[in-house]
Amino acid sequence: MAQNIRVVIAEDDIQIAEIQKRFLDRIDGVELVGIAHTLEDAADLVDVFKPELLLLDNHFPNGTGLDLLRKLRANNSATDVILITAAKEVDTLRDALRSGVFYYILKPLVFERLQEVIAQYAAHLEKLHAMESLAQTDVDTLLPQRMTSAPTTDSTTHTHSLRLPKGIDVITLDKIRAVFADSAEPLNAEEVGTLIGASRTTARRYLEYMVSTLELEAQVNYGSVGRPERRYIGMK
Repeated sequence: MAQNIRVVIAEDDIQIAEIQKRFLDRIDGVELVGIAHTLEDAADLVDVFKPELLLLDNHFPNGTGLDLLRKLRANNSATDVILITAAKEVDTLRDALRSGVFYYILKPLVFERLQEVIAQYAAHLEKLHAMESLAQTDVDTLLPQRMTSAPTTDSTTHTHSLRLPKGIDVITLDKIRAVFADSAEPLNAEEVGTLIGASRTTARRYLEYMVSTLELEAQVNYGSVGRPERRYIGMK
């Protein structure tokens, strides 16, 4: 896109908001126009700056991000929303989808996941701006959050009813599913990569995808030295 994507961060935790800001600073084509730590400030920033995108936490002391999202939709706001939340309840996901979120990211947020979703959003805007008329195939490509849901799998025929995102294939997914079916302990990306014969980077990409589809849960272990370790376990 010729212009940067203008973004507002709405996050009540000051440290988490700062992490998100630093992540955005590393992504080309993005301009952070404001940070809000309350729902009221977030609503004001969206009203004044009319950003393309709002990174929205769900839990605030005086309400939820979904409350704000519904108000934005009721006021015909054109700002798209990525909900970034620790809420793992399926009902919260359903409410978010009904309210029109572009994407739903579970905390703890990692840079690679945010970078990937921002890239998808940029591509989404480019398609919209380039269109003069609409066909069903255009609709299919413009709804990435619907098309990248967890696939419905038949374990015998390996048939899948939904399209997988670029860089994710069913064979590797099934290998990782088998790994977690046999393990009750959390595993990191390097361990999973070794078990399926893939690199740590490849395993990490698939693991983060499975976290986004609620197949896996990510846990962050803070050791005494070095970076926090991210480990994964099947959702119960």
